[in-house]
Amino acid sequence: MESEQLSLDGFGPEQEKIEEQGPVVVLGRTFANDDERRRVFRDELRAMLPQLRQIEGFPIGTDDDIINLSDPPYYTACPNPWLNDFITEWEKEKKQLEAEGKREADFEVKEPYASDVSEGKFNPVYMAHTYHTKVPHPAIMRYILHYTQPGDIIFDGFAGTGMTGVAAQACDSIKDEYHSKIENEYIKIYGKRPRWGKRHAICGDLSPYASIISYNYNTPPQTKLFKQEVNNIIKELEDEYGWLYTINHEGSPIGRMNCLVWSEVMSCINCGQEFSYWDVAMDHEHKKLLDTFECPICHSHQTKKTANRVFQTIFDDATQSTIRVIKLVPVLLVYSVGNKRFTRTPHEDDLALLNKISETPIHDFFPTDELPDGYNTEQPKIAQGYCRVHQFFSRRNLIILAALNKKINHSRLPNKLRFVFTGIINRSAMMNRMQINYYFNGGGGWCTAQLKGTLYVPKFPIEISIFEQLLNKIDSYIEAAPLLPSKYDNVIDVASADHTCINNNSIDYIFTDPPFGANINYSELNCIPEYWLKVVTNNDTEAVENNAQGKNAFFYHAEMQKCFSEYYRILKPGKWMTVEFSNTKASIWNLIQRSITEVGFIIVNVASLDKKQGSYKSLTTTTAVKQDLVITCFKPSSSLTNRFESSGDKSENVWDFIDEFLEHLPIHIQQKENTTAIIERSPKILYDRLIAYYVQHGCPVPMDAVVFQKGLRQHFVERDGMFFTPEQAIEYDEKKRLAPQFVSLGLMVGSESEGIEWLKNRLREHPQTYQELQPQWMQDLVTPKKGDTVPELMQILEENFLKNEAGQWYIPDLEKAADLEKVRMRKNLKEFESYVELASKAKGRIKNARLFVLQDGFKHCYQQGDFKTIILVGNHIDESLLTEDEILLQYYDIASSKVQR
Repeated sequence: MESEQLSLDGFGPEQEKIEEQGPVVVLGRTFANDDERRRVFRDELRAMLPQLRQIEGFPIGTDDDIINLSDPPYYTACPNPWLNDFITEWEKEKKQLEAEGKREADFEVKEPYASDVSEGKFNPVYMAHTYHTKVPHPAIMRYILHYTQPGDIIFDGFAGTGMTGVAAQACDSIKDEYHSKIENEYIKIYGKRPRWGKRHAICGDLSPYASIISYNYNTPPQTKLFKQEVNNIIKELEDEYGWLYTINHEGSPIGRMNCLVWSEVMSCINCGQEFSYWDVAMDHEHKKLLDTFECPICHSHQTKKTANRVFQTIFDDATQSTIRVIKLVPVLLVYSVGNKRFTRTPHEDDLALLNKISETPIHDFFPTDELPDGYNTEQPKIAQGYCRVHQFFSRRNLIILAALNKKINHSRLPNKLRFVFTGIINRSAMMNRMQINYYFNGGGGWCTAQLKGTLYVPKFPIEISIFEQLLNKIDSYIEAAPLLPSKYDNVIDVASADHTCINNNSIDYIFTDPPFGANINYSELNCIPEYWLKVVTNNDTEAVENNAQGKNAFFYHAEMQKCFSEYYRILKPGKWMTVEFSNTKASIWNLIQRSITEVGFIIVNVASLDKKQGSYKSLTTTTAVKQDLVITCFKPSSSLTNRFESSGDKSENVWDFIDEFLEHLPIHIQQKENTTAIIERSPKILYDRLIAYYVQHGCPVPMDAVVFQKGLRQHFVERDGMFFTPEQAIEYDEKKRLAPQFVSLGLMVGSESEGIEWLKNRLREHPQTYQELQPQWMQDLVTPKKGDTVPELMQILEENFLKNEAGQWYIPDLEKAADLEKVRMRKNLKEFESYVELASKAKGRIKNARLFVLQDGFKHCYQQGDFKTIILVGNHIDESLLTEDEILLQYYDIASSKVQR
């Protein structure tokens, strides 16, 4: 096939001469060009590597491979030793921006960005490279524009592909439809334009694979030179290896292979006859894949689960050993002649080509490393016998990938071309699957990439042409290039989020997208591209749940706590952090919130982020969370922290804390024409936050709920069951006049505390009888957490409310409520004593407990310093009840730390 058939629009030889780089200034030092800058800083980085290797999370790789992958000081494939130097330089720039009127010296953000965000993934930047999880950069821009001003320094320690950095630089000015959309939304919410202007970002991640993607998204694309290098490489590959994909069409070698579908070979459970799964299971007449099929010889019925998989023993010339792998046969060939596509069963000459390819030696480097032990890596080992990286690739694709990798390493833009290489590497493996419905219906797109979050090799793996992928990926990169930075600025490194090497109180804002428990095991899924890069994730302390690696939920919690503790250390007081998170398990959701609050952050808001495309697990699990959640929190101001630490009587600080907390909450939320309740301003949530703050600081809770509510009414202003500072109440009243209809939050009753809040909502306007309450109560009653029990409606009424002469229940005033609280507490503590007695028995298990009783009991033990009892009871209740309740887990964690000392 002639090489011009591979050409792209605009990818011919460049007529313009590549411009010579002029002098560049980096960290106050001047270099003749970027090549000199790179050479000097690489030498300095090499000298520092022995010391950097002592840092937790340092990647696995030789000094040479780490240096070759790095473009210092902007990008290092290890912890970046120049981070504080960049921060110092950026702080100096702020003064100049203030002098130009582009920054405010006393800039302060009081309330969170409380609006839900919906942003599609189908923009050129997002589509330029695949990754397991990404937040579209226009979504992140909304948060950056709200919480920061031009020149501010943003950090993301779980940066993945670097979308936080892309968003920071994209805030420079209005450039396209995304910017206009964001500006219009902002004006609608806040009545003013956002503060446009470039911010600086530090993007770290544990994965070298993620970091090389991030580097390319956050540095100039150098489009002219990129096109030249790509054109040269494609021409060389075509000249040397075009025959690998040449297909005979009507007797002439004029076809170009697009893809080849393979099929697993199975054997009959009855007669032992071998057959391809494709031949027996694909029902072309009825256009479907059969669940039950016949053996072509004995006609016995079987399924893909009952039929035997056929393995074959072959000699692996890469490892000079025999291996036992699944047997595959080619079944469907797709090729092109010009712009026309053809599909057929492979012919004898196609099989002859495969035999020739199998005998072709590979002289260039390709990885033969063993897959690491893990959850995702076990499936291909057991199911297909694929134990090493190279076994995931067909011989044909392995030949050309090895050649392509060598040419990239010897090119003038190795890291830019690695963006393309890593973009096709997983799709070049035998993990592509067939969409059966699309195939039979004659539509396009029936060949799709691997299942997200897996290393799954399907029954019908599809081998896709490297040339076809290259052209598609290059197109995507060129389309995204105008939206990428025009000069170096952001800083990228490979580092653990709990060891940043950044000085205290240096960061203005944090946006971060941490691992989601057991949802995605990044290091395992990244191992294939990373072995090609020769620098691999050190996953010893990777914050995931992974039984195969010996990491449970408590390990995940501990690691996330370390990371958020580091975030707290480097963030400036009074500044904000946004945590984007998605997990289908309530226990993991609770653990991530606990990890945030127990290091000192104060959570003020949880909103949704709809990325408009679910992962495989969120699409196929009926209980999955379809939208990611965004946690907004802040680091307390220095004044609050200093007052609390210097105060002898900690109860004096209660209203200082509540005042600062209220100052950081949204004042008014409007949905359509209605004013919506802000749950964080309710007395219950305010009291919960107070408890969390005091317990976290190792101090006794200074007052009970009733005394707290009485003090709330004395110090603050109540509106619609919510509390405000006097100034906030004025603003709330003004905004509510424009949306007078108030909508309270709809509560389902799944616990005793929810039942009490449910009743308060219904009794707030007027008293009601049991008969009036009971029908709606039954409708809103849902299954409680495992191990918890919800008392009967009458019991909750008797313990928390009063009844008038007409038999109507009503909310007691604060004095009477205090008396009820004392009676209820005595009853609950008595019941808690029975839990302690049961837990003290050798095999005592508390199968059904009241969550409210446990909370009161744990609180009482905490106040008394009886930490052993908290641990005793905590170890004997259902684990999900403990891990899914924030209050119980908080007391349990504190008690555990006290006892261990």
